Amino acid sequence: MWKKFRIAVLLLILAAVALDTWRAKAQLDWQLPFQVVLYPINADGSTRVAAYLQTLKPQDFQPIHDYFTAEAKRYQLPLPHPISLQLGEAINKIPPAPPDDGNLFNVVSWSLKFRYYAWQNSPNPVLKPSIRLYLLYYDPTTQPRLSHSTALEKGRIGRVNVFGTTKQHEQNLVVIAHELLHTLSATDKYDMSNGLPLYPLGYADPAQQPLYPQRRAELMGGRVPVNPNEAKIPLDLNQTMIAELTAREIGWIK
Repeated sequence: MWKKFRIAVLLLILAAVALDTWRAKAQLDWQLPFQVVLYPINADGSTRVAAYLQTLKPQDFQPIHDYFTAEAKRYQLPLPHPISLQLGEAINKIPPAPPDDGNLFNVVSWSLKFRYYAWQNSPNPVLKPSIRLYLLYYDPTTQPRLSHSTALEKGRIGRVNVFGTTKQHEQNLVVIAHELLHTLSATDKYDMSNGLPLYPLGYADPAQQPLYPQRRAELMGGRVPVNPNEAKIPLDLNQTMIAELTAREIGWIK
């Protein structure tokens, strides 16, 4: 009897693994949408951010869903809605910060700690998440500049630094969408030393004449080039697009 029970449990585990493997392949081939869960966090513990988080609703993040739907349609992706968004419960615990020194051992150690954190802090999603993004909200009056956000393809998790005000919500969506693409293998297309988009990879319209000012940002380029030495942050997702190289990186173009 005990042997039969162990065999049954083993078969159930194998079936679950097979199902997850099939689901992962189907998603990579864009046969199924990626289930994205957003977990808000009051990163600075301020009362202002706490009040703001109370106002967040699932529909506030609908523009990200609509954006990926429209961009996927431009590339004739058979899947009409490539991502499905859920707004998860607010979380109190802040995910581990990436190391500053770039040491490989420290980076690997942080990656493992972050993945363990995500395993512990994924409360009650409606659907099993494919991607988990932890949104660290800060009060811009006390922290006007934010450190870089980080996302991992392995584990498909992200640590996204954003501002806890309605005024900057639309720009927050740009940052969230950018980090979401990192979890799907998209690479940054800007100069890490100065934040300027790389030409032509990080330009939305590299063949535009005259070249400057650009009207839009390539999402992974991060900013709208104004001239060779200046670029501005997009106001919202409508001021961005996904260029061909990024589309190829995430599997929209074979």
